[in-house]
Amino acid sequence: MNLLVRPKKNSREIVSVTPQSAGWRYVSFSAHILAPGETRSFADNSNELCVVVLSGIVSAQTEGFDWKEIGGRMSVFEDAAPYAVYLPPRTKLTVIAKTDAELGVAGSPAKGELPPRLIEPASIRRTARGKSSNTRYVCDILPQDEPAESLLVVEVRTPSGNSSSYPPHKHDVDNVPVESLLEETYYHRINPPQGFVFQRVYSDSRDLDESMAVEDRNVVLVPRGYHPVVVPYGYASYYFNVMAGPKRVWHFHNDPAHEWMLSAS
Repeated sequence: MNLLVRPKKNSREIVSVTPQSAGWRYVSFSAHILAPGETRSFADNSNELCVVVLSGIVSAQTEGFDWKEIGGRMSVFEDAAPYAVYLPPRTKLTVIAKTDAELGVAGSPAKGELPPRLIEPASIRRTARGKSSNTRYVCDILPQDEPAESLLVVEVRTPSGNSSSYPPHKHDVDNVPVESLLEETYYHRINPPQGFVFQRVYSDSRDLDESMAVEDRNVVLVPRGYHPVVVPYGYASYYFNVMAGPKRVWHFHNDPAHEWMLSAS
């Protein structure tokens, strides 16, 4: 299967991934550009959505809620958490841009057991992960300990010359608490945007083994297998991850060949 999804040309919807297009069951993702004053609506009959203001300032309205001028960071590379809106199925969200804006929309199956809510930057956990040239900065927008039915959403900034999602790990076996089965998308942004990063998706048996040069606004599909990212010198990496599967927990398994580095001095 083709794991690399390139952005659309001349479209306000930058990229779109559905279970049908990806050939899997759970994860949906799309990214959108809005100009000042532009309006975009989102709703899904069977999926819960997490609409993330990746950059810019917008207002958002849904049943019983009117959130004015949410957002604030002008780039995903700023040292700041985003605003986001959680939306249950069968609920319409209308977004109006005050400035140029970029939105990431994550989706996965849900029954509609939770109400809409605003996720504010102050409530989002931010951590540094790894050490030395494996260091990266993680922002848990919708982690497993915050309310949702199946959706997990996180963003990661990786400095120039560093590796990320490393040592390689996977989550493709339904064996909780040892490992959980989660499909995943990576929406990549690169600074400056003419750069590229490398991502490999591979299994233990190598029946899946794809290495990709990934450019700005590309999406990488991770249906299974390990999936590390390497950032060349001179460019910074950002990626937006959507995960979902039969159980809403993140338990991963490191590639045993590379796990040694976690205990190295």
